[in-house]
Amino acid sequence: MPTPLKKILPILLIICCCFGYSQKIELNANYKINDSINKYLTKASQAIDQARLEQALSSIVHAKELALQNSDRFYIAKTNMVLAKLHQELGDINKAKEQILDAIEFQKEHEDKVELAYSLTIYGSILTELKEYTAAEETLKEALALTEKYERKDQEGTIKLDMGLLALAKNNPELAIKHFNSSLPIIDSFDQSYSKAKLYTNKANALLLLNKINEAIVTNDLAMQIGEEFDYAEIRSECYELYSRIYEKKEDYLSSLKSLRAHEKIKDSLFNTNKEIIVQEASAKLNLDESNVLIEELTEENIQQQKSLKLGRLTTILSIALITILSLLTLSLYKNNNLRARANELLQNKNTELLLAKENAERASEAKVQFLSTITHELRTPLYAVTGLTHLLLEESPTPNQKEHLNSLKFSGEYLLSLINNILDLNKLEANKVELESVSFNLKKRINDVLIALSKSAKDRNNQLHYNFDESIPSKLKGDPLKVSQILINLIGNSIKFTQNGDIWIRVNLINRIENKVFLSFEIEDSGVGISQKKQQSIFENFTQGSVQINRKFGGTGLGLSIVKNLLALMNSEIKLESELGKGSKFLFDLKFEIFEDNSTDYFEEAKKINYNAMANKRILVVEDNKINQLITRKILEKNKIICDVADNGDIAVQKVKDNTYDLILMDIHMPGISGIEATKQIREFNTEIPVIALTAVTLDNNLDEFYDNGFNDIIPKPYKTEEFFSKLHKALTKKQTT
Repeated sequence: MPTPLKKILPILLIICCCFGYSQKIELNANYKINDSINKYLTKASQAIDQARLEQALSSIVHAKELALQNSDRFYIAKTNMVLAKLHQELGDINKAKEQILDAIEFQKEHEDKVELAYSLTIYGSILTELKEYTAAEETLKEALALTEKYERKDQEGTIKLDMGLLALAKNNPELAIKHFNSSLPIIDSFDQSYSKAKLYTNKANALLLLNKINEAIVTNDLAMQIGEEFDYAEIRSECYELYSRIYEKKEDYLSSLKSLRAHEKIKDSLFNTNKEIIVQEASAKLNLDESNVLIEELTEENIQQQKSLKLGRLTTILSIALITILSLLTLSLYKNNNLRARANELLQNKNTELLLAKENAERASEAKVQFLSTITHELRTPLYAVTGLTHLLLEESPTPNQKEHLNSLKFSGEYLLSLINNILDLNKLEANKVELESVSFNLKKRINDVLIALSKSAKDRNNQLHYNFDESIPSKLKGDPLKVSQILINLIGNSIKFTQNGDIWIRVNLINRIENKVFLSFEIEDSGVGISQKKQQSIFENFTQGSVQINRKFGGTGLGLSIVKNLLALMNSEIKLESELGKGSKFLFDLKFEIFEDNSTDYFEEAKKINYNAMANKRILVVEDNKINQLITRKILEKNKIICDVADNGDIAVQKVKDNTYDLILMDIHMPGISGIEATKQIREFNTEIPVIALTAVTLDNNLDEFYDNGFNDIIPKPYKTEEFFSKLHKALTKKQTT
């Protein structure tokens, strides 16, 4: 390289670096100003939500001053959006409209679609206040289309809320509630607390217009909670005003007057700030006349021209510098290629490790599934002995006192089976993969059975159980009685465990009845140790109790309340807790049921119709490896004059069917040697007529087709109800006789 060029090149590099550094400083300065504007506008929006209008105005003034200083039309438009919200809150609707239209004009011109959606939402709200309903609806629909197109889910909830407010303004509460319900999950997912509170107050208003007073009260309570938590004075004022109207409808005029006074008190405190003065101050500080704006635009144009001249002078220098940069770039590319090769090698090694980890995770998952299947079978097998022996003892003419205890034992066995299933499948429950049953049942009797089962533990702790059941609740409901029992046993058992020498109240009331549906409220209240405010949020998590001391003193796994929460979520409800340390606790939840006469098979009723004489002297082969279960099944059959033969495993069963004549086979599945399924397949090779019923403790979630495909006629899961057992036997035997 020539010597002069060697001398010039470092100078050129220094000039380029200085130019780049100055540009970087300018970019950093702009970034800091824009960040400050965003912070001021966020503060202003929060202050408007909390009715702190002077504070909001101050933040907007700072934001606009910075936007004008930086000559940034994007942020001027953004400031006008928030300013429109302030004027709307101040009651100056025309000024609000003027400001938002200015923002919309700029955003449309520069195709800023995301901010345009937000501006259109504000404009739609303003048009609703101006009673220009058609224009408001079109504007909100345009805003919603933009949010869906550009996937701005955080704005979608607010737009749907404003659509609900529009429907409410048009005196269409049903449509309003529909919009509110569709927006609530979105608003909730983005923690938009002010919008959520505003939604609840207006939904409560719509419910009141539809004369759904109890639902209006519950919804207004939710709004009041948010208003108090986040200090939204306007929300609390609206809630009190709505309470006043609700109580007036209920003819509770004293409560109505108290609520109205609370509403007026908040309104008075809000209006201590003179809104007219703030309006004048906003105009003085923020309204720039056209000449000033024009001067700023000309100044900006002048600055741009000067920048263009500077850039022109530097073009030649940069062209020369570009040659040097390309040379450096070539060197950099060479080094990068070497680095990329090493990175690819590392990536391949990582991929190999990830594949190995994936295979290990899959094996662990398979092992977990196998463990759950095995442990389910092993727990259900002894539980079959408990329920079977209970049935046999009930058949031995027990005394009334013994019969009550045996019935409690029978009910507890059923509950234990449900509990085993839920604990073993807790991960499935939390993933919402557990299905609800839908059968008819007597709720009052179901709760009575729960209280009988828990009466001894209550008596042991010297507690009194008080049961208040609303007699207007229909006797027959459609739902999942086992899950209802599990919820109540966990909650009532929890109250008994944490109460000594006290009282427990169980209250069930009818909230509402619509056509063939009833809405019920459940309360379980105790006078026990109570739960601190700090622990009330975590008490429903898995394996959580109030404290280590509570765990040591009272015992338990800490799973009960978690299961309750998940079960109620599955039933579209949620658990609420009211408690104070040392003063007891109250758990509340609501459930919806259908009024229904069950048309499905009622095995207890069918058992009454069974002709047991027709089953007398029938020969049944029981294939079962567990000696206790053999004894129980044999005793139950022989008490009804059925001839019973036993095979200890599948091989013996196949041979016995070849050598003897049987009317029916009861086949276990898990046995030493060949399984029950394999034994049935072998029997079907030479005898296709004999009924084979699977009597098994295997989990049947997804295996039903496998049973029927391999030759089984029916399935009885263990432990079973005796009525179901004989109903299925009778059905199989009578069907065999008719064929």
